[in-house]
Amino acid sequence: MLNQLGPQPTLLGSRRLRSRGSQPMRVRVEGDSMRPALLPGDWLLVRRGAAVRPGDLVVARLPGDPDRLIVKRAQWHGADGWWLESDNQRASGRRDSWDFGPVQDVVGRVVLRYWPLIRRPPAGRAASRRRAR
Repeated sequence: MLNQLGPQPTLLGSRRLRSRGSQPMRVRVEGDSMRPALLPGDWLLVRRGAAVRPGDLVVARLPGDPDRLIVKRAQWHGADGWWLESDNQRASGRRDSWDFGPVQDVVGRVVLRYWPLIRRPPAGRAASRRRAR
């Protein structure tokens, strides 16, 4: 699930998006369904109404609860809408097109993960890599 509040991106890319007539929005990732591509707490810039292709990360309205937004990977487009899937099918609470079918209400395409700027490996992994060398 996503949260639409948060820090303003300080990237010039958001200005370019506005100049092309699109309406960018910021969202915060919640939950583990898109690991490893997206982690809880990541902030995304989404281009509303952008063209979607298979493989794109998209934000859509959760069928049955249109006030909630979800971020998923677009797999294919059919007559009934986009088939959207989680990257992490084992995540608890994961909901995607396997649960509710194709989705027609795709809000936009994710164009940028802008926060955190740099991902750091968990402390245990960093230490084990240093020892292995």
